[in-house]
Amino acid sequence: MAIAQGLYATMKANDADLVEVNPLAIVAETGADGAATQRLVCLDAKITLDDSGLSRHKGLESLRDLDEEDPTDAQARRLGINFIHLDGTIGCMVNGAGLAMTTMDLVKHFGGEPANFLDVGGGARHETVAGAMELILADPKVKAILVNIFGGITRGDEVAAGLIEARAQQARAVPMVVRIVGTNAAEAARLLTEAKFETAASLDEAAEKAVAMAQGAAR
Repeated sequence: MAIAQGLYATMKANDADLVEVNPLAIVAETGADGAATQRLVCLDAKITLDDSGLSRHKGLESLRDLDEEDPTDAQARRLGINFIHLDGTIGCMVNGAGLAMTTMDLVKHFGGEPANFLDVGGGARHETVAGAMELILADPKVKAILVNIFGGITRGDEVAAGLIEARAQQARAVPMVVRIVGTNAAEAARLLTEAKFETAASLDEAAEKAVAMAQGAAR
């Protein structure tokens, strides 16, 4: 009971996502009087912390073990990007968690499978967009990319500039369809047209094109 209470207290006090003792061993000991006793010993443990709670716990960031982290996840954190790797073939770049979920749902609706959840957040600069594209292309299973940006704080022309920069630097050619609406969307459309990007006027059209691209690349 004391161990279970300690695990709970540790998790709550440090905003942990996981507190695990594995293995917990029963160790036999012999006391000074020769009497045999047993005690529980934690042989190994793992704790993962909620990144959003680190600001409340000074010093915990220094305990981060980068060798235990996926390099892609670590890069996403450095860029300030919300990224979750999935098992599909269509890389998604979106700004806003709700829009990202809708985009993934439409990809599945048209018969595809998203390769990731990726939210570049509000006000993303072209450097962030270029970095996000690197994260997507790091997955060899990605056969097509769908970019869906609703510009509010995020400027469409900044996103377009980042996409153009990323394509110029990417190591492998992957078909991409881009839908950008909102702030500076007209300038974004001009930049993308000049750079010969495939674009879409609606999210439905973008998702359908991305699925077709991925299926064509898989043949």
